[in-house]
Amino acid sequence: MITDWRERLAVATRVLVKGADRQARLGREIPPITADEVAEAKQFFPLEKFFIFGHARSGTTLLARLVRVHPEVHCNWQAHFFTRPPTLSAMVADHEIGTWLSRRSNRWNHGRDLSPVVLRAAADFILEREARQLGKRIVGDKSPSSLMDGQAVRLLQAVYPDARLIYIVRDGRDTVLSHRLQNFIDAAQHLSKEDLEIRAAYASQPETFANGKRSLFTEKGLRRAAEGWVRNLVETDTLGKELYAGQYCATRYENLLARPWDEMLKIWAFLGAGIPAEDLREPMLVEMQQNPDAEWQQYKAGEMVQTIRKGKQGAWRNLFTQRDIQIFNEIAGQTLIDWGYEV
Repeated sequence: MITDWRERLAVATRVLVKGADRQARLGREIPPITADEVAEAKQFFPLEKFFIFGHARSGTTLLARLVRVHPEVHCNWQAHFFTRPPTLSAMVADHEIGTWLSRRSNRWNHGRDLSPVVLRAAADFILEREARQLGKRIVGDKSPSSLMDGQAVRLLQAVYPDARLIYIVRDGRDTVLSHRLQNFIDAAQHLSKEDLEIRAAYASQPETFANGKRSLFTEKGLRRAAEGWVRNLVETDTLGKELYAGQYCATRYENLLARPWDEMLKIWAFLGAGIPAEDLREPMLVEMQQNPDAEWQQYKAGEMVQTIRKGKQGAWRNLFTQRDIQIFNEIAGQTLIDWGYEV
């Protein structure tokens, strides 16, 4: 929800720079797929495709689990076709591969670089092989996009201009808090010395962090996390609307928790799935009560995670210090307002 033209210009500039940097690393330009090539691909892989993007720890997995409750829809996760290096395009990034796929003497390419067709066929096969076995007609992948931000949308559009894109947003304060805890549990080897000291203190005396007594973050780390949340949200939402228009849908994690049936009805309709029978409500609610990620973290980290209610909204209120709140508002205050998290 960008309201200022300066912010739009800044987003466009950042994405263009990222795209140029990426292209420099790849060493060659990969053309986007054409409408004719999309039509040809659909003759072989006719299932409707969708993709779920979102910042890490924003509820992408929950949404993927709920969306596939519908008998026509399948969704799995973490293919990272467009959201984490090396992306799908790395398959044809090499100069020699490009020369082979575009060589004039190659009569199979009809005078055009076959790279986008190869990328589309590879992704289509991966998506449809599972969905077809399950008898589904709509299939999608969910992959967090916080490593690529808006560039993920551009990469997606170059291969899947006909797909639907769902972007899920969560209160940035809960998002970065959950991501911090995940790093404590699953990525301790990447933490700095100062981060490890905070982690050890939190593991041994979590009560000293309750009610904002002590921060779980370094100031530099919190600033970087807040900036990353804003960048991911602003760039993705801007480019989603620009490149996908009516094929783009943004939803809030908090709405999914508060009104799951109503939100899922909207999302299933957006995907073109048939109107679900009322008897789907119960299995959907049962799916909501499960939290495999929380169970895994409880198994791996034990008492470290007990002070945070996994998947719930507002956990930041108990663990952000006043300084944390000040820093986050300084960076992301307007974005929180734009998305209804503050007034």
